[in-house]
Amino acid sequence: MKTLRRAHLFLGCFFAPLLIFYVATGWYQTLHPDRKKDLGHADDWIGRMTSVHIDQIYPAKSANSFSPGLFRVLVVLMSIALIVTVLIGVYLALRALRQKWTVWAALALGVVTPILLLWLGQKR
Repeated sequence: MKTLRRAHLFLGCFFAPLLIFYVATGWYQTLHPDRKKDLGHADDWIGRMTSVHIDQIYPAKSANSFSPGLFRVLVVLMSIALIVTVLIGVYLALRALRQKWTVWAALALGVVTPILLLWLGQKR
């Protein structure tokens, strides 16, 4: 149990800055879907950060080409670590609480709520 908590802590802390970056730039893109679509064409810092999120490149006038392979490996590792960390967190929640139904109820609401909101957003 101690090892799981430690793994949960260190994975969360290591990937927290990158996760916050992806959440923030994804949030911006959700509210501003009219971004420039050309690869690496960004005029301001927000556009450059969005380009990192979407294209895995940091556009710079001095660069004549980009190789996003290493950054993509990091993002895949972050995604795997996030899934593992979330699963560890759910496991720890189930172990820590006597009333396990509250954890299951929260998980069920976490599945049903987005589906319901997407369904309510459909125009017929």
